[in-house]
Amino acid sequence: MQTNQESNTTAGTPADTPISSLERRLEMSIPLADIDQDVDKRLKHLARTVKMPGFRPGKVPFKMVIQQYGSQARSEAIGEAVDKTFGEMVREQKLHIAGYPRIEPKIGEDTTKLEFSAVFEVYPEIKLGDVSGEELEKPVLNVSDAELEKTIDVLRKQRTTFVKAERPAADGDRVVVDFTGRKDGEVFQGGQGNDFAISLGSGQMLPDFEKAINGMALNETKTFDLTFPDEYHAKELAGQTVQFEVTLKQVEEPRLPEVDAEFAKSLGIADGDIGKMREEVMENLQREVKRRLQSRLKNQVMDKLLSVNPVELPKSLVEIESRQMAEAALRDLEARGMSSKNVPVDPHWFTEQAKRRVSLGLILSELVKEKQLFAKPEQVRAVVDEFAATYEDPAEVVRWYYSQPQRLSEAEALVVENNVVEWVVANAKVVDKSTSFDELMGNGA
Repeated sequence: MQTNQESNTTAGTPADTPISSLERRLEMSIPLADIDQDVDKRLKHLARTVKMPGFRPGKVPFKMVIQQYGSQARSEAIGEAVDKTFGEMVREQKLHIAGYPRIEPKIGEDTTKLEFSAVFEVYPEIKLGDVSGEELEKPVLNVSDAELEKTIDVLRKQRTTFVKAERPAADGDRVVVDFTGRKDGEVFQGGQGNDFAISLGSGQMLPDFEKAINGMALNETKTFDLTFPDEYHAKELAGQTVQFEVTLKQVEEPRLPEVDAEFAKSLGIADGDIGKMREEVMENLQREVKRRLQSRLKNQVMDKLLSVNPVELPKSLVEIESRQMAEAALRDLEARGMSSKNVPVDPHWFTEQAKRRVSLGLILSELVKEKQLFAKPEQVRAVVDEFAATYEDPAEVVRWYYSQPQRLSEAEALVVENNVVEWVVANAKVVDKSTSFDELMGNGA
């Protein structure tokens, strides 16, 4: 196979022809004699072992081998020759290819060679912007005994039990009802239920429905009107007023566990020592608060990097990332026990997220290289130890990570991100901002 200056140009057009700021076109040619020689070599190699009815292996007439496998061999030979020629020219011109090339055959007057164009994108040149003038709000929260008590209360609520109550229903109770809903005197679809359990105050049912049950006595039957919201998901009921008949069959009131030895055991403290339990909850809480504070700061840093480093993105990289995100979404559905066969997940739904990921990937790669922010072995080990600390046998988890190098990639990526955050924080204007515990932890506290 040969390439020369003439084969690298067409009608005086440079080999690396800009189509747009990132898109390029390479004009190439391959002597057909080289293709023919490769096809002949492939077919002769195949003829030694090929099997056909009526012939022993390796004894099939060569003409029959050509008839059966000639097209396949030629297709493979052309594909390999194109890949090789393209690869050689890319290396020669030191092009940094983004995504995959689009190969376009050309019809020329020269019948002695195969001519084609390769259209592709290159990576953009990243010129890092200045972060020294950017301001970051670093969230700060000191975990005290007050936050510990709130967390223990959350853990108690998660272990709530229910006991039967001989009283009217109240907010927070779990009730069992029979109900029938009618629209214009007729039972509507989905408007009937027997032995239906409802947690009052949970938002499980429409507020007016739960409000009507609140205060009902055991075995009481109540009839009331209810108007569905205009945006209700069942279009035939949206904005409509219907009549419900409800019978209250059972009331159960919530019971929170006491903070005692049994409660401590339920949290994994084998001997039920409440002091140990509080220490362990505090350690886990501090670890979670630290993680959330770091996550918030990291998001700010990434936003600032995007702001000061505008990047023109190769479309091919965004498309690849969008497809990967769509595939991940489908895998997530399957992991949750849902069939993904009939779920239309369109990669275009993820385009904006993909643009952010690709942009950050390009910026961080350049920043890490220029500022030497690579992950150091001791940093990786510290992150792995932190991962392992939440498990019963941390040493076993550490061994698992280090038993295969590829398992460390998650920890290494996290270290690199942390290094980037630390570098930006050290070079930007940082202002501490107190954060409330409830706001940081969300609705759980």
